[in-house]
Amino acid sequence: MVFALRVLLASLIASSTLHAEIDLQLPTKNNHLFTGELEKFYMYVDRTFEGETSRPWTGGCYGYVRNCRRLHGQVICTKFHEGIDIKPLKRDSAGHPLDMVNSIAKGKVVHTSPNSGKSNYGRYVVVEHDWDNSKVYSLYAHLASVVCKRGQRVNAGDPLGKLGYSGRGLNRRRAHLHLEINMMMHSNFDRWARGMINHHGIYNGLNMTGCDVAKFYLEHKKNPQLTFSEFVSQTPVYFKVLAPANGTPDIVKRYPWLRHGEAKKGNSWEISFSATGKPISFTASDKKIKQAYITAVRPSDVPHRYNTRNLVEGQDQHATLGNNGKKLVNLLMGNF
Repeated sequence: MVFALRVLLASLIASSTLHAEIDLQLPTKNNHLFTGELEKFYMYVDRTFEGETSRPWTGGCYGYVRNCRRLHGQVICTKFHEGIDIKPLKRDSAGHPLDMVNSIAKGKVVHTSPNSGKSNYGRYVVVEHDWDNSKVYSLYAHLASVVCKRGQRVNAGDPLGKLGYSGRGLNRRRAHLHLEINMMMHSNFDRWARGMINHHGIYNGLNMTGCDVAKFYLEHKKNPQLTFSEFVSQTPVYFKVLAPANGTPDIVKRYPWLRHGEAKKGNSWEISFSATGKPISFTASDKKIKQAYITAVRPSDVPHRYNTRNLVEGQDQHATLGNNGKKLVNLLMGNF
């Protein structure tokens, strides 16, 4: 009887932890995402397209929002932006931003990069959060300075650094905070990245797969009980890949809510991906295959490479994995 009560209590504690409400806050005092004044929230990009120059704030959103081209009479953007770019609210007389950047939720600082020349992110910080019994990572880039230390415990609203414009291609006029909310793809990323210059270990941006940050904020504001796993599961699927199974993938161990079934060694996993290459689910299959291939794709009259940052080649219902897609699958499956 006592043992049964202990088991029940442990189960209730685990369940409450899994569905614990996230104290989610914006990283700066710029709250125009919630007022609907999006041109005041997002930092614009400088764009020249078909001879016309503009500064669209949409270039600061998440997704395919940059590098416009006209194809079959329609204008599409083909460059993927993995986070959101948030405008500063305050500047000094010389135009330097004054906004402080704070942690979006409770967590632990796991990486700081105070040297602006070692990444396109410039100076950046990564905070690890325990959401849904999983490790989720918020990333804060282009900082002017870093005021936190690796290993430091933080709460929502605790300062991490000062908003700036460090990193390649930025200037004082376009100073902003680049924010991502990510899942980590593999804890042995260094092996996959052999031959690359990697100053950031497993916290390299190539080892992070981001979600639609602004949408998560807006959906969470409407429903504070929304969990991160529920949000990810609602992401539309663009293509599916069947990959040989060699046990449970590292990413599935980190995010067990991705898994549907258990693929035996020698069988396979069918991985559902978003258009950006974010894995949404891993479903066990009893098929025995030797190499990964696409099993389904969303039909499109635009070549798939433009919709998937070159992960998928082909058009309409015809699709194969591109080189980038093969590399992504190899990283997820631990094929180094």
